[in-house]
Amino acid sequence: MIKTLIIEDEIKIARLLKKIISEHCPQLLLCGIAKEKDAAVKMIREHNPDIVFMNTTITKATAFDILDKLGSFSFEVIFITSIEKYSYKAIKYRALDYILTPFSVQDIVNASQKAIERIAEKQVGHQLNELLGNLKTNGINSNHKIAIPTVEGFVFILMQDIVRCEANGAYTCIHTTKKEKIIASRNIKEYEFTLPKNQFFRIHNSHLVNINRMLKYNKGRGGTVVMEDGTEIEVAIRRRGEFLSFFQ
Repeated sequence: MIKTLIIEDEIKIARLLKKIISEHCPQLLLCGIAKEKDAAVKMIREHNPDIVFMNTTITKATAFDILDKLGSFSFEVIFITSIEKYSYKAIKYRALDYILTPFSVQDIVNASQKAIERIAEKQVGHQLNELLGNLKTNGINSNHKIAIPTVEGFVFILMQDIVRCEANGAYTCIHTTKKEKIIASRNIKEYEFTLPKNQFFRIHNSHLVNINRMLKYNKGRGGTVVMEDGTEIEVAIRRRGEFLSFFQ
């Protein structure tokens, strides 16, 4: 369940939010409602919520006072307000959504779904970073699956099945032993940094290759390598010496 809090000093709005969440948002677990700043800060610290619905103004304070008091936060913020002037400030505080009253059931359902999707993305991203960190710390286990973030979600593949990573601007095209071509929403520099350096080597600005998936090295100024998928890739001259040291 996704822990949810409401910070709202208008009783009618708080009750309406509670009703919508309980009847239309089954994945959300409402843990509490606070009406003023100190109670809100205490409740957030106690429950460590995933989502917080907040009125921009509550008794003698604003939602921004609460967020400043917390110092840092990782939950998704959905502002509920009748005051449009705070919309720009809400963006600065990384608000997920900004809903003006009077709102509909669908407004709350849509914002909740957006938050659920954002939370899922962060969780998988955290798992990916943790996994890659473990690989770098504890050595290679090529049977591990890694999560590849895409514009549609995540694709899970065995690390050993990666043949090569090809730069594509802000994206990376990952070629696998199964002839898959996965467009990852991270640049190749991030994969160069996180994948094990004793298995993956960036032979060129545009290519990071799996050493275990190479078939052949052809001599030349920098030379070229032939990968298992049949691709022949140039080795940058400045990287030739370091690359060849793998095999000496």
